Amino acid sequence: MTAGTGLDRRQVLGGFVGLSFVGLDSAAALAQTAPLNLFAHRVMQTVATGAQGGDITKAWCEKNGTTVQWTTFDTGPLQERLFREASLGETSVDVGFLLNTQAVPRAASLFEPLDDFMKRDPLDDAADIFPGLMEGMKVGGKQVAVPFRHASSGLHYNEELLAEKGFSKPPATIEEMVEMARACTYRRADGTAVVGLCMPGVTYPNVIDIARAWDGDFITPDYKCVADQPPMLNAIRLLRELFQAGAFPRNFATLSTEDVNVWMQTGRAAMSLQSMGRNRIYNDPQKSKFPGKIKTIAVPASKTLAGKYDAAPAKVEFWGLCIPKNSKRKDLAWSFIKAMSSKQATLGAALNGNGPVRASTYADAGFAATVPYAAEELKVLKVARVPLPAFDEAARAGDLFKEEAEAAVLGMKTPEEAMASLVKRVQPLLPA
Repeated sequence: MTAGTGLDRRQVLGGFVGLSFVGLDSAAALAQTAPLNLFAHRVMQTVATGAQGGDITKAWCEKNGTTVQWTTFDTGPLQERLFREASLGETSVDVGFLLNTQAVPRAASLFEPLDDFMKRDPLDDAADIFPGLMEGMKVGGKQVAVPFRHASSGLHYNEELLAEKGFSKPPATIEEMVEMARACTYRRADGTAVVGLCMPGVTYPNVIDIARAWDGDFITPDYKCVADQPPMLNAIRLLRELFQAGAFPRNFATLSTEDVNVWMQTGRAAMSLQSMGRNRIYNDPQKSKFPGKIKTIAVPASKTLAGKYDAAPAKVEFWGLCIPKNSKRKDLAWSFIKAMSSKQATLGAALNGNGPVRASTYADAGFAATVPYAAEELKVLKVARVPLPAFDEAARAGDLFKEEAEAAVLGMKTPEEAMASLVKRVQPLLPA
């Protein structure tokens, strides 16, 4: 018996054991209600919690009695931090955003395969998500992420500038685009010097949009470098000819995406090849001299592809939601991913400015009313594909492309010499 208590030792020990189990249960409950730790790009938070479509995380938070802790970064730092966390023995990160170009075998091994989750607790109408996006998040046959946001390429044009040079409609083919770019390289009455076509450099994601006008590629899905084939050669020749004619910026190699935004907003460029979502920025009445006058269409295909495509199979890039393999709350993480990818959440995020990953969103009258280029974007999504397949040396291959493409456009090499050199340098980097 323990002195002064009236309890024997077994009763005291039993009480401690009981308290310890209560403590463990409380700790487990606390762990489940602690904020969901989400690593994301800053734009993801904007489109998930905006005013027009509402906060798409709210219902999930209320149901689970928790909140979402957003930790946001720019693209490069986000992927670096996410991979670092996923490489540790354990991480507090529950969910992360993975860019499709980063879904390579080496990185994919850090994330939980989602196939079993999708069987046990299926996504809301998974077939409604564009198949190409789902496939783009598979590595080794396993689903490593669920698409959430896409960016599809389009051709933006300033209808006022085109009209000044006698064009009443946008180009219907890539060949017409070249003619218009040459004609729309001029000096306006107010003194503004205009170039016909603008884009942020000649990196492979930018140039591939032009090569796709001939259904071309840089690297095929089966890892063959085909940059020396006619479609890519046509793209490089096109850019070189426009550069020589002054219809492509002299400083193209140093132009950033933000620079292109300004050129379109101020009328320094008549057309640009960029993500379709840039339409909102180009027409921003607070910054643009041409609000409502910059239109967006699908990248036009070559006249040689007439009857095969309604639009060029331009690039689509996308972000997906993934679960680090070393995270502790995988069931909770999956329930969040499922909620974020539902039809209702996809529509809400789209109304907030997100690139929707579901076909049903484009059929919604409310969405179509807020996105003037919705029909054109759907046309692209039906045929679009990623700019190149994911592989561990993709970044190095991209650097080599930029180097050789710049040499060709600047006239330091012929397009044929540059692309032949590129194939020779890139092929050894590709998976066997």
